[in-house]
Amino acid sequence: MGLEIKIAMILVFVGVAGLVVFSVILFQRPLTMTVWSRRSALRRAGCRKRRISTSVGEQTVWSGGAGPVLVLLHGAGDQAGTWNKVASELRRRYSLVIADLAGHGESEPRAGVLSIGVVLSALEQVCDTVLQPNATIVIVGNSFGAWMAMLYAQKHPHRVTRVVLIDGGPVKGVTQMGLMPKDREEARRVMDAVLDPSSPHPPDFVLDDLVRVSNSGPISRLMAAGAEDMAKYLLEDKLASFELPVDLVWGSSDRLVPLDYAKKLQSQLPHCTLSVVERCGHAPQLERPREFSRVLLNILASEPTRMSASKPAVSVRPEENS
Repeated sequence: MGLEIKIAMILVFVGVAGLVVFSVILFQRPLTMTVWSRRSALRRAGCRKRRISTSVGEQTVWSGGAGPVLVLLHGAGDQAGTWNKVASELRRRYSLVIADLAGHGESEPRAGVLSIGVVLSALEQVCDTVLQPNATIVIVGNSFGAWMAMLYAQKHPHRVTRVVLIDGGPVKGVTQMGLMPKDREEARRVMDAVLDPSSPHPPDFVLDDLVRVSNSGPISRLMAAGAEDMAKYLLEDKLASFELPVDLVWGSSDRLVPLDYAKKLQSQLPHCTLSVVERCGHAPQLERPREFSRVLLNILASEPTRMSASKPAVSVRPEENS
């Protein structure tokens, strides 16, 4: 057998072996593949990854673009890659700071109970490291990230000019749906709650992986901190005195954190607007990225709301094929 044939056979074997490994990971750990894909897309969008040392361990932060600083925070159990579909558009006008929140993605701590205080402390230290001493930011958060955005803004109002909350916030929720499904059917109900009925829903093998990840990942670690820990960081009685402008962006079909929650926030915050993305669930940046980018850029281009009464909600309908 000639050398060229042997080399060809080796390459074929390596290719087949790689395909088998890829298929096994895809069907046994599909969410791992999704995370990898989204983080790769974040890099292709022009964002670069760096590691930052903090008192709670090393944190991973992605950054890119130029202009005013826009800090983007993901939800519980998620990671920075959730912003991959909108990062390219946003970085044309803004300098992006996209963190893996503590205990999520590639940020430490990797094990143990994960308290709200640890997540907030890590975020504060990341901002202190990444930002110039006198820099101001707009902070944008989805779901749990919206809660973190409000906590950060409350502690550092001199640094924040505006807060944008996406399907989340700092008051007690209005849904009883659990975030740690015990089986495939519970996982299906969770996905039905976070997605619009017209959007593609995950197949069974993805639902099975969702059960595994939810019960062993960051969500379970946050829940292990207990209700008392979370209650310390709720802002139920502090919204009326919150002086910074807050803009709410909500998916009309979100049943995990429904529109009534947004209206509750809007009624209590003194400087607040509400934009509703139609045919959209809990994560507009993933489900309706085109509409979400348009809404967010319009918000950021407008003058902050400074009024005693909140504006009425504005609905944004999806474009075709978005």
